[in-house]
Amino acid sequence: MRTGGKLVVDQLVVHGVDVAFGVPGESYLAVLDALRDAPIRLVVARHEAGAANMAEAYGKLTGRPGVCLVTRAPGATHAAVGVFTAFQDSTPLVLLVGQVPRGHRGREAFQELDYTRLFGETAKWVVEVEDAASFPELVSHAFHVATSERPGPVVVALPEDVLGEEADVADAARYHSFRPRPAGAGVNRVHDALARAKRPFVVVGGGGWTPQAAEDLQAWAEASELPVATSFRRQDYLDNASRCYAGALTIGHAPALAARLRDADVLVALGTRLGEVPTRGYTTLEPPRTPHTLVHVHADRGELGRVYEPDVPVVADSAAFLARMRELPPLEGAARRASVEEAHAAYLASLDHRPTPAALDLGDVIAHLRERLPADAIITNGAGNYSVWAHRFYMFRRYRTQLAPCSGSMGYGVPAAVAAKIVHPERIVVCLAGDGDFLMSSQELAAAVQEKAAIVVLLVDNGMYGTIRMHQERQFPGRVVGTDLVNPDFVALARAYGAHAERVARGADFPDAFERALAAERPALLELPVDPEAITPAATISEIRAGQG
Repeated sequence: MRTGGKLVVDQLVVHGVDVAFGVPGESYLAVLDALRDAPIRLVVARHEAGAANMAEAYGKLTGRPGVCLVTRAPGATHAAVGVFTAFQDSTPLVLLVGQVPRGHRGREAFQELDYTRLFGETAKWVVEVEDAASFPELVSHAFHVATSERPGPVVVALPEDVLGEEADVADAARYHSFRPRPAGAGVNRVHDALARAKRPFVVVGGGGWTPQAAEDLQAWAEASELPVATSFRRQDYLDNASRCYAGALTIGHAPALAARLRDADVLVALGTRLGEVPTRGYTTLEPPRTPHTLVHVHADRGELGRVYEPDVPVVADSAAFLARMRELPPLEGAARRASVEEAHAAYLASLDHRPTPAALDLGDVIAHLRERLPADAIITNGAGNYSVWAHRFYMFRRYRTQLAPCSGSMGYGVPAAVAAKIVHPERIVVCLAGDGDFLMSSQELAAAVQEKAAIVVLLVDNGMYGTIRMHQERQFPGRVVGTDLVNPDFVALARAYGAHAERVARGADFPDAFERALAAERPALLELPVDPEAITPAATISEIRAGQG
């Protein structure tokens, strides 16, 4: 006989969980007690949003469900931001959340919440366990759903009294995810369409990728002379140094790159949903445009035709599709080689940023990171204009070296960096954060110190919510409200947490300061004060007011 709490933890072990992230709560004490004797590392965050973002980053890095444990209602609502990111980013995640005892339901008991209604729009499946004997079956199904077809989050509610119940039930077998394989006819149709193409273009994105899939993509593209663009915050799906890499369809991507997407005679959307950002607000592929054949490959048949009607729809996992394409003879691409090389040359030219007269130029900082960091270094960020510097000017060389929320969620970078360092302690992990972004999760520096996760945070301090200020200046020039920030002494704050910290006011001082941060062998923070006028890599506030940005 085992208690429900013990059964939950035993199932996590069965399904290969080695790390779980959470904030303790009295509603799931039986689970916490069982974790004490389990071979699972429990990483305690300082806020449930941080715990959920850590679990989401773990899911991105490993392809296995990140596990997050939080207490009922307030803990669940705090964690909802990580669930939303897992949903939009197609990341496998299992959220285990406490619930009131079964007999208290329906009375608005203390911290009672209907999780099906709360997470119904953002989770693939929500279930509340009714008896302890159901835990093996339901936890197994949760892992299966989170990893199958289009990956995503699953929520399992744990009533407090069920966790205390005892049951005599066997463990489930380890989960197996369902990843749809392409039918031979679909693969042949794609191959034939590309064989006839003069201006093919491939856009990659979405979830469910693997290191092998990234390797297969590069081999396929280079053998067949196919230009490849990555979708929003998926820049590490193809080695940016590959001669077939054409750039990222990120926020504010180059008009020339948008033109290649629009003018392709065969466009292959592989794993991506062709969402708002890569299509410039759903405008790039709207009429009038050059007629083309749209091939859409996606693991979820419900995504095919949801935004654009494909000429060649293929229900398939990206990794399985690429493995099949590599089995076919390479396409004859000699006639396209010059065009492919031209696209890559344009990308390389875009890495030269426009210098600023400020004492510290973020473009120079990113250029130094580009030269200094090894190919396996992991870069994390949350949301804000500061992140555009990394997306525009850093080169991602290996799969899963970029952890950034496609959901556009602030506060993601620091907890994601903590998770990355726990998963890969041997690798350099750098978090790029804005001042407003950092203050949404700065408390996770305490978790980093406790876990001995030697991350390096580069804190871009311009004293404002820069993205919102940019939009204010465009729509209501000179009428600033709510976007100025009065910040703490970031160096003192980081040191109070136990981190190494410095303020780097001059670009010339950054390389040595960065080396000291790496050598500290503990979490480190470098505050980078920047000119508030230089709000984006493309435009200053003055230029935006003048209508040039």
